[in-house]
Amino acid sequence: MRRRTCLILPILFISLCILPLENAMAEKNKPLRIVTTLSDYAVLTRIIGGDRVTVDSIVHSVQDPHHIRPKPSFVHMVKEADMLVSTGLDLEMWLPTVINKSGNKRIRSGEIGYVAVSQDIELIEKPKVVSQIEGDVHIFGNPHLNTSPINTKKVARNIAIGLIKNDPEGKEFYEENLKKLHDQIDKHMFGEELVKLLGGHTLCRLAQQGKLIDFLKENKFQGKPLIDKLGGWMGKMLPLREMPVVVYHKNWSYLLRLFGLEEAGTIETKPGIPPSLKHVTKLVNMMRERDIRIILAANYFDEQKVRTVADRTGAKAVVAPLFVGGAPETDDYFKLVDYWTDGLIKAAKGS
Repeated sequence: MRRRTCLILPILFISLCILPLENAMAEKNKPLRIVTTLSDYAVLTRIIGGDRVTVDSIVHSVQDPHHIRPKPSFVHMVKEADMLVSTGLDLEMWLPTVINKSGNKRIRSGEIGYVAVSQDIELIEKPKVVSQIEGDVHIFGNPHLNTSPINTKKVARNIAIGLIKNDPEGKEFYEENLKKLHDQIDKHMFGEELVKLLGGHTLCRLAQQGKLIDFLKENKFQGKPLIDKLGGWMGKMLPLREMPVVVYHKNWSYLLRLFGLEEAGTIETKPGIPPSLKHVTKLVNMMRERDIRIILAANYFDEQKVRTVADRTGAKAVVAPLFVGGAPETDDYFKLVDYWTDGLIKAAKGS
């Protein structure tokens, strides 16, 4: 009996030593649990994170992220998250409530598990005066970053930085996937030939500064203007440059600015304030005088209000998803931008 006990005790001791080690290894190999506010951030995180992450997003693709009511399901979602990805401005004003109720200190602003994708992105439309009279004004600037593919490259970079901080062992993996994603965006943006010739970084810098088209027109390669080599979304949208567009809400400012279109007016009286009869009448008269042919609106707004203005002016309404998955066949970011650009081109042709 004593001999049997002597054999059992070492085995038991070894088992007790191995079990915590196995648990630690299992925890180490467990994917990072990521929660994002918007579906676009979720898609980018999956591309960069691969099988090292699991990702859920809070806001549905057809919801207005300004006006989300915090739900217990949101709290449950972020409670066990290793990392939370948000815009980091005043778009998701409901998010601090969700974070506080979750009790997850790791994902609070400023902590290692919190990622603000707007970091180091040049924001436009910063208000000179902040007042309720001006409507739902964003005090830091326009937060609808995803409508510019160049902004989306920076969003992806910030997500990758967050992943590396939370999972240093995956650094090379994340950086490799980020580079592939950036290369894809560059090719879709400018066409493969021009990217090979000038590099994506240079092209993005010039486009962001509003200098790309003039640069390509003024410079030649092998005796031919560089503008002839412009492809991708930028090449496709070239005929629409300087064309005036009316929007429902200022969701599209980065998109219009990047492709050189003019935002001529909004259907909303002011940001977040529904259109009044007086405002719509004034807008319709202006559109008729200027012969404005395109209205652009996110598909979570009241489409009837958009169609009413379109019918009264003869303009074509482009009602488009703002986020990945917001309409059929927009299940990735590239298809989403195709949807926007194809819709605008079709409207410009009057079809």
